Amino acid sequence: MVNSNGKFEIKRPVLVGDTADIHLQRALTILRNENINPIVSVELAPQNSGVFCGREEVITLLQKILPDSGTEVWSLDEGESVEANEVAFTIKAPYGSIGLYETAIRGMLASYTGWATAAKECVDAADPTKVVGYGASYIHPGVAAELDYACIVAGCISCSTTLGARLASIHPMGSMPSSLLLIIGDTPKATQLFHKHMTQDVRRFALVDVLRDESEDALAVAQVLKEELRGIRINTPESRGGLKVDLVKEIRKRLDLANYKHVEIMVGDNLTPAKISEFVKAGAPVSLFAIGAYVASAPSNPYSFDIKEIDGSPVSRRGSVPGMSQVPRLNRVI
Repeated sequence: MVNSNGKFEIKRPVLVGDTADIHLQRALTILRNENINPIVSVELAPQNSGVFCGREEVITLLQKILPDSGTEVWSLDEGESVEANEVAFTIKAPYGSIGLYETAIRGMLASYTGWATAAKECVDAADPTKVVGYGASYIHPGVAAELDYACIVAGCISCSTTLGARLASIHPMGSMPSSLLLIIGDTPKATQLFHKHMTQDVRRFALVDVLRDESEDALAVAQVLKEELRGIRINTPESRGGLKVDLVKEIRKRLDLANYKHVEIMVGDNLTPAKISEFVKAGAPVSLFAIGAYVASAPSNPYSFDIKEIDGSPVSRRGSVPGMSQVPRLNRVI
């Protein structure tokens, strides 16, 4: 059995059904008034292949709404590969306890799986270089942490938001915003202040693409922090030519010549798998890739919600085979 880690918050509008499709609310009203509440067995399967993700939040929801006995929930493990139309999650429970939450359950799995699948494409393209999730600024803040969590499930080593890191039980990772550099007006000075005020557990990554030439500022911050500098981050905008392999190679060479071989180079976050592959194939000396917009804009992977048994009798809608599928990969989680 799986006990939810308790880190996911199910908000009241979800629990009371305000985020459910209205037809589910109406169906539940009819069935309750008629005193009809059969035990149903439901299968959920994605429309497209991808990386299965989202079960932890779904489990958190189910633990709040399911009766204490007489229910079963089976699932793939978080982060497993899943094929199109492969059953990834099943629920056996009274319809009255789960019917209202079809919208939420399908939506959670659809969004998480879409994000995780896109993140895994980036992780695979970057291999063996590590990847950091940096997508919070490309999505609504209400789901930014969930996006970060999906990135971690897909293989990213860290993410940029505190809550996303908390959901994944890791430490967040980042550098510094361009606003800090613009306000301070000097990259080395801003890096000194960053070092002065951040606790020792914070990795010292300096942003070097805001005020001066990237190579110039990379050397300048290395001279200021020396061995204390963990790395630099560059995300040169398209208005200045964008991220280029040659730029990264130049920065690496200049740092090495100045005996700062320990300084890592993080690039991104506006990267795609194709762009990452370009860097990897060209042998660009990148230590970390940051990904953001590609994952945040990934399409969701819709999930079906099919009742396959009612009070133990096989049923199905037209076009589907009645009865529950045999899926040995599923593990019981509730």
